[in-house]
Amino acid sequence: MELTDHQLMEAVAKGDEGAFRLLMERHQRLVHGTVLRMLGDPFEAEDVAQRVFVRVWQAAPRYRPEAKFNTWLLTIVRHLVFNESRRLSRLRTVETKLFQPREGEEEPSEPDLFDPRQRDPASLLAGKEFRGKLDRAIAALPENQRMAILLKAHEDLPYEEIAAILETSLGATKSLLFRAREALKASLGEAAGDLFDGAF
Repeated sequence: MELTDHQLMEAVAKGDEGAFRLLMERHQRLVHGTVLRMLGDPFEAEDVAQRVFVRVWQAAPRYRPEAKFNTWLLTIVRHLVFNESRRLSRLRTVETKLFQPREGEEEPSEPDLFDPRQRDPASLLAGKEFRGKLDRAIAALPENQRMAILLKAHEDLPYEEIAAILETSLGATKSLLFRAREALKASLGEAAGDLFDGAF
């Protein structure tokens, strides 16, 4: 029978390195993926992701299963990634790389925005140039808005969980997502408007 995250954390609290490795393997994609989309730098993302799991190991004796484990874990991610994002923002512009071709896929050709058949969201996302603009527009958002929209768009987390991760109210979270969506629509133009309507 597969152990739950809470059971694994109980074992980690007692110094069980095997349980810790299993927990890391189970959540590596979530942690590394979220950090990478926030920072846009694979090397920085690897370093921050490792620091996240160091925090998990250190915090295990104090861990209490009062919320979903993923919520607790992503709260650690938020604290570390915001600190790193602020440091990096003084050095360079961060790109999120939210939409990338899967491994082995070729870069598709750009859609013709004057062709109504190619103005749908899927066609827009198929274009390398548009995805680059989208990445830069998301990177330009305030970090709370950026984190909220990435968790919703990529992980499809419910509003309540995003609010818990950001340590804010449900209403404030919905407001963050609304402002982020409006900022992206303003940056990307009306041709991309349908991409965000109803998505967040």
